[in-house]
Amino acid sequence: MMLENRTKTTFAPALWWKKVSKHPFFGVFLSLFVMIMIRLLGDIGIVPPSVVDVFAIMWIYIIIGLGFTLLLGYTGLASLGTAGLIGVGSYVVAYALGTLGVSLFIAFILGIVIAIVLGTIVGFISLRIEGMYLAIITLGLSEILVEVFKFWTKVTKGLVGFQIERFPILGTIVREEQVYYLLVIGLILTMFAVLNIINSPTGRAMLSIKNSTSAAQAMGISILKYRLLSFIISTVLAVIGGMLYMAYTRSTIPNLWNIALSLNILAAVVIGGAKSIWGVSLGTIFIFGLNQLVFARIPFFATYGNASLFINGALIILVVMFYPGGIIRMFSDLSRLSKKWYQSIKTRIKEYRYGQD
Repeated sequence: MMLENRTKTTFAPALWWKKVSKHPFFGVFLSLFVMIMIRLLGDIGIVPPSVVDVFAIMWIYIIIGLGFTLLLGYTGLASLGTAGLIGVGSYVVAYALGTLGVSLFIAFILGIVIAIVLGTIVGFISLRIEGMYLAIITLGLSEILVEVFKFWTKVTKGLVGFQIERFPILGTIVREEQVYYLLVIGLILTMFAVLNIINSPTGRAMLSIKNSTSAAQAMGISILKYRLLSFIISTVLAVIGGMLYMAYTRSTIPNLWNIALSLNILAAVVIGGAKSIWGVSLGTIFIFGLNQLVFARIPFFATYGNASLFINGALIILVVMFYPGGIIRMFSDLSRLSKKWYQSIKTRIKEYRYGQD
């Protein structure tokens, strides 16, 4: 009896961990812990400030990528206008705080309203045009926005860019370190929201539209409703990403919001896995993190800065050819294969022991 109780006590933590790790939101809370630890390690000097800044920008791009996940991975709509929308968010915050003198909270509300309007317009366009042509139109809209950023100097200050110093939130001036936690809150809330959408009837309706528009209509699913919804959510998250970018870096210039950024976000979603928020996170780390955290510290890549683009391109080709589901699917396959090998080895060990007996 005592031995039985001791056995239960010994394995209780392992059973508890197994139960907790399978919770749907376990990954979200783990991400929260990692993000906070990076900031705290930066505050005490273990992690360099430049590395903390790289991670902070990656959190912003993950927020944007999660919106792109619903658009591309679940509704099957391609867009190359993401960079322009990020620019809209950055200039909304810059103008609202730098010129109008309102708080960051009011600027965010204004930006979300503008994002809903833009998402609705593009969503209606997607009802008539699909595939490559929709991507070209969204690219055109993004380029128009960039030209507006360059020449509407009264609002955007043109090619010089817009910089601001003071960031009031609810009447309190915040520092860059405090804005980092705003990024963390934004990413965690976005993860919760996207996970709930994916696992809800809305996510299944979006996925059915991607698989077959005709079949979705036959089942009574409104194409108008879900395409508009996916574009609005994607646009809102892109604009929020731009607003958070401006809040953290405190500067924006038109040349930042070019087609290269849109393509990198698309590459991050495709490489990581368009149907998984963890895949998007991994893809963002590969595309935006490796270059500055790893390649920038290698002399060859420091001399030839564009060499990293070849690696990104090769990675995209390999993923598309061999793992269309993205890196997250590769990890799932490796995990399943390792479990299979483990069970096989365990079985052989048991057979060997029985043979010895």
